[in-house]
Amino acid sequence: MFIGLDYGTSQCAVTTTTGQGLIFVPLDAQQNYLTSCLYTPERCLITDYVARMMTENTPEFIQQRQTALKPVAQAKRNLSLRGQQPDTEGQEPLLFGAEALAQHMADPTEGHFIKSPKSFLGASGLREDMVAFFEDVVTAMMLEIKQRAEAFLKNTITGAVIGRPVNFQGINAEASNQQAQAILTTSAQRAGFKHIEFLYEPLAAGFDFERRLERNQKVLVVDIGGGTSDCSIVQMGPNHQHKFDRRDDFLAHTGERIGGNDFDIRLCLEALMPEYGLKSLLKNNLPMPVMPFVQATAINDVAAQSAFYSEKMRLTLEQLQRDTTEHEKLQRFTRLREYKQNFALVHKAEQAKIALSQHLTTSVNLTAYTPELVVDIHQKQLIEASEFLLEKIKNLIKEAITQAATQPDLVYLTGGSAKSKLLKHTLSDFLGGSTPLVEGDHFGSVATGLGVWAAKLTHQTHD
Repeated sequence: MFIGLDYGTSQCAVTTTTGQGLIFVPLDAQQNYLTSCLYTPERCLITDYVARMMTENTPEFIQQRQTALKPVAQAKRNLSLRGQQPDTEGQEPLLFGAEALAQHMADPTEGHFIKSPKSFLGASGLREDMVAFFEDVVTAMMLEIKQRAEAFLKNTITGAVIGRPVNFQGINAEASNQQAQAILTTSAQRAGFKHIEFLYEPLAAGFDFERRLERNQKVLVVDIGGGTSDCSIVQMGPNHQHKFDRRDDFLAHTGERIGGNDFDIRLCLEALMPEYGLKSLLKNNLPMPVMPFVQATAINDVAAQSAFYSEKMRLTLEQLQRDTTEHEKLQRFTRLREYKQNFALVHKAEQAKIALSQHLTTSVNLTAYTPELVVDIHQKQLIEASEFLLEKIKNLIKEAITQAATQPDLVYLTGGSAKSKLLKHTLSDFLGGSTPLVEGDHFGSVATGLGVWAAKLTHQTHD
């Protein structure tokens, strides 16, 4: 049995074809989407989970992960002492999706929370041990997704069509793409998938849309996800949709690591971090250094998070506390770091971004992290914070049109972050209003297209 697997930056989804046609498989209780995050009391328990749940090549994997598995016995003893009994009566020490997020938000200082692991896979300069760590994180999530899907479908899943962005990173794109796809391939194999295919996410989104076209058209698919923005120009329509080999129909692909997470981060820097010392003056009248705040908000950057929680940063903040003219604000920032609340602050910015798509202003209640602090954010601040990113997205569209050497007949806009009114207005203005803009299922179009392609592979295999 083949599935379409949208292993997304923000959410994961599974689709497949049954007697009822193409369906979404519920992954989180009755919900179709599983939030892309994982929580574990101890990092080593992720590797232990993979070693226990793998069905093939387990001895070889255990040999490779000897060092990572050494602390497991002690970690489980520690859990037992705290009243937790992992690995008994069906209980697991790992949490996924909404449960993982709730556990982290309840106490950010405890355990290890990994959000949007996909956004790290193409990072430049990952050490061998970090590559292994992300392999284990992705494998654990894929194992969980596969098990939940098989339980619902009451069938064994043997193959998957997995979506991937055009570029996982903007810098060293080809090397990043190879690294990220290698991690995804290794993880999928360890999770038990025998047949693995990859499909560009904007193309998958386009395949979903193509089923509704009544005539042949050149479609510019703009897919703005949580971690990446991708553009493809594809020839679609009745004469194309039944072809298995679509290589000649793909006229252009462009993509970069710009997504909803980046809009959240920039709004956090623009509107919230000034309350924590950003833009303050030092006693010598120089501005407060921006790097500590940039690192704090870069929750999708391994190196930045390591630097933010390093001893060097602690010493830097101590010196800045002596030099600043706004001591209370920087003390707030220091407490934010101490209690690991930087992720929660970016999450607040995300909620504000969503609210500002409907309202001119919104209030952000930060009293859970800073007593009596409520910040009003105006739509103008979101526009200013987003300007740089929107310009990059426009450049991706320009590049795709240049590659294709043709103008699209219409634009198909999809991806969770494409719901933004600001983005839609920007694209309409940029394209001059002469090219129709059609919106798709913002969260489900990629998963649906992957399922369509998985059905083609299933028929080909049976043939």
